[in-house]
Amino acid sequence: MANKKPVYISMDLGTASTLVYISGQGIVYNEPSIVAYKVKENRIIAVGEEAYKMIGKGNKTLKIVRPMVDGVITDIKATQAQLKYIFARLRLEKTLKGCVMLLACPSVITELEKSALKKIAESLGATNVFIEEEVKMAALGGGVNINTPSGQLIVDMGGGTTDAAVISSGDIVLSKSIKIAGNYLNEEILKFTRAQYGLEIGIKTAETIKIKVGSLAKFPDEKTMKVYGRDIVSGLPREIEITPQELREVLKIPLSRIIDLVVQVLEETPPELAGDIFRNGITLCGGTALIKGIDKYFGDTLQLPTKVGEQPLLAVINGTKKFESEIFEQLRNRQE
Repeated sequence: MANKKPVYISMDLGTASTLVYISGQGIVYNEPSIVAYKVKENRIIAVGEEAYKMIGKGNKTLKIVRPMVDGVITDIKATQAQLKYIFARLRLEKTLKGCVMLLACPSVITELEKSALKKIAESLGATNVFIEEEVKMAALGGGVNINTPSGQLIVDMGGGTTDAAVISSGDIVLSKSIKIAGNYLNEEILKFTRAQYGLEIGIKTAETIKIKVGSLAKFPDEKTMKVYGRDIVSGLPREIEITPQELREVLKIPLSRIIDLVVQVLEETPPELAGDIFRNGITLCGGTALIKGIDKYFGDTLQLPTKVGEQPLLAVINGTKKFESEIFEQLRNRQE
């Protein structure tokens, strides 16, 4: 009797969100990468959406932790506890036994962190663990054929980092990373409301502003947004109104630094691949790619055709799904 094919599980361990895919079941988990602890007992009480709701509303007995910050694993123990909690909540402990696991991680993580992640995956029950860079998986999930001998430029703008990479013949030729992405934009909005209006807002409110009002080009159906916070002088609650125009000016400054990153990558790209990129253009992935008009902004600034990839928020996890056959091919090659 032939050996039963092991279960394939992949994870996108992002700064903003953690996603889990299981072969035959699809995406079974997609929630914020946040863990809430009871300080005295050092016990997890909430993960994901539940923990996200507690941000800015905690007390002395509660500790909110992001296992990954700016694409770097800040707390290996919290990462392990988070994953164990997730799989226990999903009642998937038995599924993990003997599984093949693929972890998609930011390009900036060190070999030491990769080794620690492999140990975590093995402690969960995985027999074979593979680690791939998020930007490569984002390209695959974003609809790019990465296996052709043709240069493709991918810009993956996640929560903590933005990775710009040239991919050809199934792998990364060169890549660069910058700690400017979705979370950084939220911080810039927070600073803006404080400096311009004297209003202190929370990071969750800043993110809501970015999603609802954020754009890089003028649109006919533009609307302002009412924002509530605390007046920094009086200390009392107050309301202001934010316009898309003023938010555009806030967003363009950090995004210009992402443009600079792309230029650096292009300057180091071999001439033949640069010619391919001129024809193929740029593919944008990640949550920041959902900002209205971002493709036009990149295209106009860099004078290159630019498109937003398929399902930019899910590009990485969708890429790990498509990579399943490649993983089992690597396994067969190992066993021969």
